[in-house]
Amino acid sequence: MSTPLERSSAVTPLVRATGLTRRYPLARDSFFERQRYATALEDATIEVQAGEALGLIGESGSGKSTLVRLLLALDTPTAGSIEFDGRAVDAGARGRSLHWLRRATGMVFQDPYASLDPRMSVGRIIAEPLWALGIECDRPARVDEVLMQVGLDPDAAQRFSHEFSGGQRQRIALARAIVHKPRLLVGDEPLSALDVTVRAQVLELIAELRASLDLTLILVSHDIGVVQSLCDTVAVMTEGRIVEHGSTNDVLLSPQHPYTRRLLASIPTIDPHEELPGG
Repeated sequence: MSTPLERSSAVTPLVRATGLTRRYPLARDSFFERQRYATALEDATIEVQAGEALGLIGESGSGKSTLVRLLLALDTPTAGSIEFDGRAVDAGARGRSLHWLRRATGMVFQDPYASLDPRMSVGRIIAEPLWALGIECDRPARVDEVLMQVGLDPDAAQRFSHEFSGGQRQRIALARAIVHKPRLLVGDEPLSALDVTVRAQVLELIAELRASLDLTLILVSHDIGVVQSLCDTVAVMTEGRIVEHGSTNDVLLSPQHPYTRRLLASIPTIDPHEELPGG
């Protein structure tokens, strides 16, 4: 089976970003002071093929979250263009004009405690994309279906998010992200707020959902091990730029850019020959 990087360049990528730049104006001390800008993303170009899993890695502030927000039209680029399955994305559009993109994408955020409305039942939280996008279906039945897909009992629909653990809340967030059957799932550090044991369980769940639902995946993560487990390709970012992009094995086992080498060298390791305290 060919890898995403080996597929024909004639195939239209599911996501294509060209020259994406995002600058934010800084506050001025006076009206006469020249406007200055902070650059969060600079000239980012990347393609993601249908069915591919792309990992975005880099230190905090490297531009990873800014890039995915632009790809999902949650923010407007200062320059550059975005296409989804060959269709241009007007990031400045609002309301119904972006329903087609919202219908095709789902997102899971970092904090499972902050991303779920505590005033809404779990069933309402999960069904929200169906209502917002005007998707006609048996909504309670669809909510029950996705709850089972993420490993929760359908009875959870009647309860509230504060009644669940962090790992269970992230499963609820995953259910909300897939309830409308998107083609692309984006995770912005979806595992980093979870403890180690729960993280492994949710990691396995994401891998299962990707395979069973034929999802394309974009994953932002500080955890190189998570990217290595889930992703076919990886893009390394620093100071708002993509400095290296390729297959996960190539980039992680044979990094070419000095920043990638430094990033991988900073991962803590345990010397198997070192005697532990008290040993």
